[in-house]
Amino acid sequence: MKLNDKAIYSPEYNIEKIITIETKTAALVLAVCQEKSLLTCHFGGKLDNPESYIATGKILKGEELPKSISAFGGSEHNATLRITHADQMISTELIYTTHVIKKIDNNRVETIITLKDKLHHLHVELHYLAYAAEDIIECWTVFENNEAGVITLHDYASFELAISNQTADYHMTSFFGLWEREASIQEEKLTFGIKTLENNFGTWSSFGFNPAFLLSTEGKSHEDFGEVISGAYAWTGSWKIDFNYNFNKLAHDSVQRQLLTVSATNQTVAADYHLNQGKSLTTPKFILNYSNQGTGKISRNFHQWSRQYNLRDGDSPRPIVLNSWEGAHFDYNEDVLIDMMDGLVKMGGEMFVLDDGWFGENEFARDSIYSGLGDWQVNRSKLPNGLEYLIEQAGKRDLAFGIWFEPEMVNPNSELFKQHPEWVIKQPERDNILYRQQLVLDLSNPLVQEHVYQSVANILEQHPGISYIKWDCNRSFTNFGSQFLSKNNQSHLWYDYVQGLYSVYHRIEKNFPKVILQVCASGGGRIDFGSLKYHHEFWASDNTDALQRVYIQWGLSHIYPAIACANHVSICPNHQTGRTLPLKFRFDVAMSGRLGLELKPSDLSETSLNFVQEAVKSYKLIREVVSKGDLYRIMSPYASDYSILSYLCEKKQKLVMFAYKLNHLLGQLMPTVKLKGISPSKSYLIEEINLRNNQPSHCLQNGVVMSGSDLISKGLRLNLNEEYDSAVITFIEHLRD
Repeated sequence: MKLNDKAIYSPEYNIEKIITIETKTAALVLAVCQEKSLLTCHFGGKLDNPESYIATGKILKGEELPKSISAFGGSEHNATLRITHADQMISTELIYTTHVIKKIDNNRVETIITLKDKLHHLHVELHYLAYAAEDIIECWTVFENNEAGVITLHDYASFELAISNQTADYHMTSFFGLWEREASIQEEKLTFGIKTLENNFGTWSSFGFNPAFLLSTEGKSHEDFGEVISGAYAWTGSWKIDFNYNFNKLAHDSVQRQLLTVSATNQTVAADYHLNQGKSLTTPKFILNYSNQGTGKISRNFHQWSRQYNLRDGDSPRPIVLNSWEGAHFDYNEDVLIDMMDGLVKMGGEMFVLDDGWFGENEFARDSIYSGLGDWQVNRSKLPNGLEYLIEQAGKRDLAFGIWFEPEMVNPNSELFKQHPEWVIKQPERDNILYRQQLVLDLSNPLVQEHVYQSVANILEQHPGISYIKWDCNRSFTNFGSQFLSKNNQSHLWYDYVQGLYSVYHRIEKNFPKVILQVCASGGGRIDFGSLKYHHEFWASDNTDALQRVYIQWGLSHIYPAIACANHVSICPNHQTGRTLPLKFRFDVAMSGRLGLELKPSDLSETSLNFVQEAVKSYKLIREVVSKGDLYRIMSPYASDYSILSYLCEKKQKLVMFAYKLNHLLGQLMPTVKLKGISPSKSYLIEEINLRNNQPSHCLQNGVVMSGSDLISKGLRLNLNEEYDSAVITFIEHLRD
């Protein structure tokens, strides 16, 4: 046996291989040393010569390199991988075996690095899919058990990034909040210790915290400058992201070591996973993003990548929707719905969506939250002519038709529950725990997956005129347990549920490719890149109060693209807050994403209806710019009394700016607004749109042609002089005489 304490006290790195994963401006550099350890050498800006950057030979104390995946039981005191092997050994030591690089196209390259345990037939594949133009690296891990028996994965991160021996001033930004108050922003300095963002809801991925973060390495983050590392976890279930800022090695010397390890996993509480011989587990994907131009560039990277690769039909503008919920709730009939359609036609809208309450029969009729979930038959008492009649009426009005589903759930007061009580998530012998008067169906069970799929597919097959589904999910796991999984595999439920959900999503996408899918979970409970892969958009929040939506949409904009963010104008006083806001302000806020309506048109006055007609026309003029444009945040509602942002679409040669005044103080003067992203060498015609009748422009340069240079350096003068004043201003490239 070789006895050597150099690994701890005096390490030497005889580098044999350097593996570089690169994007346009960023690089993740890994190295294989003579002892076959895989080390992380660098993540950040692209290096001209990685070989000269990596130290070799005897390493100075304090300059040790961390392993790319830290395993429990070796020399690491902080590990993200912990396994009990088939022989019950609890330590793991991974060594490099091989790697391959696959060029997918001119923008994408995948690097796959294979490691194995020194003593066991455990193989670990590290996958890195680099998107050059977007500065994105998609990361995931595959664990394969070739041991003679079952292994248990206790901790199994999708990705681990270790940043060692830096004296950086790390500030981490997270997006927190619960129902009706999603995506609030908080920024904090990371100090020694572990900071954890975590979600244990099971079905909801983005309540508590959204599974994403920003990490500034140079003090507090800035919109337009500074190095920022960002990550988003593509998983529609429970997850954990750790920021472990520690002393790295413990050695008998006086060197101050610092190591920040960022890791992301779907493994939270009671989530051990048992792998039989010959089986493998693929972790969720972690989306790694880099910018040396502040948080604004991070957002544009995410948005461009998502629209191209991780959002269904990401280049197709979305229809203007009227959803029936806040206008009618459960209390409607055919005449009420057709009257709403007529109102939508007058407004210039494009799609009518029937929300909750259309299904369940007889004693299980869905007239409240107490019954009907699971019984996806049309309620003929409420809708005697069925969905086909409503679809026909919508078609006569040149409207598309959509419908609400919550197929993962069941009410105890339903035919389905009476037939299959064994299909719900619960612990044996324990009472059911109701939440919102419903239970969760166990999607780890293939029979339940088939039922959930058929619940939706049958309605779509019987009614081919349905072109949109709002897929809701109104409760989380409680009474944790599966009546399908074996006693030894109860902890698999966290993972297997989501995989079952994804299999249903995939079948719907494959078999009904033209149907638009919105992901909704009590509002914004499922906003993550895992769900967006199968959906066209998300419902940002059940809170439709435009003032609070400014903050919700601002937070979400850091990660998710505007085309995917469904923003609806609702009635006042607002159903959630009781606040009354100007109709123009409500529209201007909603127009900065996918515009929709959440009201009964007959509740609007004739004057308001006339304004809505013009507002919808205005939105159609800018919809493509908002949908496809690059976002530039200009003035934050967290740092001022204003919220100002813009979208620049170079293809359309147009920029659209949204400006909102959130708070007014006596004598307050509004600062000039300096544009971002436009070309200083071009000129732009300025025009404010969506003004009320005879309302003067808020822009002193309205109708004027200005140079890009002046708009960038001097700025625009706006007179938002009253609380809840707002403006939508277009800048169109103008040829100089």
